[in-house]
Amino acid sequence: MLKQRIITAVILAPLAILAILFLPVELFKIAVAGVVALGAYEWAKMSGINDRASKVTFMALILIICGVLIFAVDGQAVWYQSELNGLYKTILSIAAVWWAVSLVMILTYPKYSSVWKENIPIRAAFGILTLIPTWVAIISLRTNLYEVDPFYGASLIFYVLGIVWAADIGAFFCGVKFGKHKLRPNVSPGKSIEGLLGGIMASLAIIAFAALHYQFDASRIGMHILIGVITVAVSALGDLNESMFKRCAGIKDSGKLLPGHGGVMDRIDSLTAAFPVFAFCYVVWMA
Repeated sequence: MLKQRIITAVILAPLAILAILFLPVELFKIAVAGVVALGAYEWAKMSGINDRASKVTFMALILIICGVLIFAVDGQAVWYQSELNGLYKTILSIAAVWWAVSLVMILTYPKYSSVWKENIPIRAAFGILTLIPTWVAIISLRTNLYEVDPFYGASLIFYVLGIVWAADIGAFFCGVKFGKHKLRPNVSPGKSIEGLLGGIMASLAIIAFAALHYQFDASRIGMHILIGVITVAVSALGDLNESMFKRCAGIKDSGKLLPGHGGVMDRIDSLTAAFPVFAFCYVVWMA
């Protein structure tokens, strides 16, 4: 299993880095839409959709929505005079509300889950609220200040990836060493409060480095740190959110596409929360 995980990571990581850095914006949009569509296929299964044709249909729906957004807003119109396109900003705002709702769902699970647990269309709609804002957030970050510095947006993406991955590593080791108090045992028995705090502490090093790299003035450093901590905390929410839906569907992994890792959603669950929330905070408070 470990060997498979390492081989898969060695193959995929360079491809992801090259795509983020060097793919033209329009091709980058399509590539990210492809990843999101693979996640949609797996989300369909987590929604209770089991036949292949229906899962492909849901995947196609996500691709169509991404396609509409691509044609509605070209790469140069995503940002105009330092303002994010209104449609994109609205989607990120909806995402912020969705993750607040998701937090309530997780905190109250399974007490009030009967409203949505057996309703396949509602669970599928949750997938749209999770996946489409992820696409919008990544494209919004990648295109920010693109004319001034083509790599600035890429650095924002790597920043989110860095703090989320650091949090995952910190949470794992602190959870194993010190984890005694379960975070949400009804949703994900393996996660602990100590692990969450350890993850936040681990990510603070990258958050501090980024504050120096982007040379924020003193008055904005506090806001930068706050957004970083919120992003890390909400990444754990994304993980718990997927665990909750997998538990409802009675499955362990979202899929089998990535050897040693499970499915695409198993790898991007934290990012589906982190990217939209970070992008929303960035647009509202930092851009």
